[in-house]
Amino acid sequence: MPIAHQPPAEPTPGRNSAPKATATDPALVRRAVKAAALGNAMEWFDFGVYSYIAVTLGKVFFPSGSATVQLLSTFGAFAAAFLVRPLGGIVFGPLGDRVGRQKILAITMIMMAAGTFAIGLIPSYTTIGIGAPALLLGARLVQGFSTGGEYAGAATFIAEYAPDRRRGFLGSWLEFGTLAGYISGAGLVTLMTALLSTDDLLSWGWRIPFLVAGPMGIVGLYLRMRLEETPAFTAETKKAEKAEKAETSRPKVRLREMITGQWRALLLCVGLVMVFNVTDYMLLSYMPSYLTSELHYDETHGLLVILVVMALMMVVQPFAGALSDRVGRRPLIAAGCLGFLALSVPALLLIRQGGLLPIGLGLGGLGLLLVCFTSTMPSALPALFPTRVRYGSLSIGFNVSVSLFGGTTPLVVTALIGATGNMMMPAYYMMAAAVVGGIAVWFMTESAGRPLPGSAPSVEPTR
Repeated sequence: MPIAHQPPAEPTPGRNSAPKATATDPALVRRAVKAAALGNAMEWFDFGVYSYIAVTLGKVFFPSGSATVQLLSTFGAFAAAFLVRPLGGIVFGPLGDRVGRQKILAITMIMMAAGTFAIGLIPSYTTIGIGAPALLLGARLVQGFSTGGEYAGAATFIAEYAPDRRRGFLGSWLEFGTLAGYISGAGLVTLMTALLSTDDLLSWGWRIPFLVAGPMGIVGLYLRMRLEETPAFTAETKKAEKAEKAETSRPKVRLREMITGQWRALLLCVGLVMVFNVTDYMLLSYMPSYLTSELHYDETHGLLVILVVMALMMVVQPFAGALSDRVGRRPLIAAGCLGFLALSVPALLLIRQGGLLPIGLGLGGLGLLLVCFTSTMPSALPALFPTRVRYGSLSIGFNVSVSLFGGTTPLVVTALIGATGNMMMPAYYMMAAAVVGGIAVWFMTESAGRPLPGSAPSVEPTR
């Protein structure tokens, strides 16, 4: 089906006309989406496990008389992984633009699985002393380094395979995988918390969710090894090969070009990712501990409420992605920013009232607002950058923002509450992020239905 009323793609050097449209194979697109989403699911399986079992991990690895100190130490190790994510992005991103998306995504899958599996094997503090938290930190750093190339690569992979008119819908399945992985990890911890005694959970039960990552990694690696390179990367490679034969070869993409040559797009990326990840980590990573440690809410019931909210988000996710293909990415992202700005305080006040219904309404409202970001970002962010530097520039911008604002959210908010005694800090933090996100949306260009920068139009095959 031809694309109407769309601007031409970036022309091939030396020609006056835009490149011909690429017809994508639906079977290949489905395989690409599944393999990319599974890797994201595995990353967030670990996040779900770590966040939901944070109180137990604090007792295992950071013995202390203060529960707050234990929780801060556990979230500190959680945040440390995000400090090395930019390094992973700097390494894996440029490699993905040079040797291919598929190869790098296979490597990041292996590293993620190995880091998560290793946590399940670490002896406790009572067994080896200070070596236990040191090993935990080391495993988290491996995870953080590998995830530095994961999300940007997976989003790029889906975006470059998807037809222009369905990029929002297909990209939304990446975050569907996020929610599925998180629910799986959090659900497993919730089940174990309900079935095991506190002593069993502390002595051996906490290891099981981390050990599950081994088989998951093998399955994910198998799926990713069967994938072909994206049409956009293949076309870019052929163009470079022709340039070499004509002795007009361009220099290899350098890190400087990925940053200084894309500074405006990088700033937009950082702003969009900030609001996306602060709200994401606030709801999915911090709220379980907020309910139990700060509000003293029943642990099992609090976890179940958030699992139900995430299940609701999964149902809405593909529909919101399809809606972004019709109305555009900017309106949905803007609606999310306005929603968090206006409703964060009322939602948190509901949550603080306690009781199943108020907590469910508060968290459910925040979850639906979050879908405005989860359904659009996988398609909006890759469209900020041209094909030649897409993986590298997106990896750098995404991971810098996640490291500074996203992964540190639980630690910063816990510290702010401890310093001020103000239990409304989570709402104020989300509102500040929404302001930054709104500014980024104002300056971004609509990308729905249009070819990716530097790529030929991508259409579904005619029947």
